Amino acid sequence: MNAPRRVITGIDANGRSCIQIDGSSGMTIWSTDDSPADNTGSKDAGSNTMSFPTRGTCFIFHDFLPRSSVPMHATDSVDYIVVLSGEVSFITETGEVHLRPGDALVDRGIMHGWRNDGDAPCRIMNALSPAHPVGKGATISGTVNV
Repeated sequence: MNAPRRVITGIDANGRSCIQIDGSSGMTIWSTDDSPADNTGSKDAGSNTMSFPTRGTCFIFHDFLPRSSVPMHATDSVDYIVVLSGEVSFITETGEVHLRPGDALVDRGIMHGWRNDGDAPCRIMNALSPAHPVGKGATISGTVNV
């Protein structure tokens, strides 16, 4: 799949609103280290890695390749997910739900996995915000390549 286009706003040297970044990016569109976020400066907060926020936020795209899966895991975050293209199954300890383009999912830090049984890739958009752990399973934290 093509890299997503990323448009990032900011303030120019004259104090006026502007577009600072417009182009393709890695899968992490933007992340912040704290909340409320510090919107000053022009540092590019996107990358090819994803940080699981402890106080800030992270906004990413994720692709599930055809016939692939992600093992059961948990994150100390609440994830707001929208399926953009393709189809994917979200797996919990007691069942699963099949998601299609336009479907929205809120993952509240539970044990879960993913599976794409189809012949086409699936792309999701995910905005992560820190949350208290629910206390079960292997929690992912830190930074991972996307």
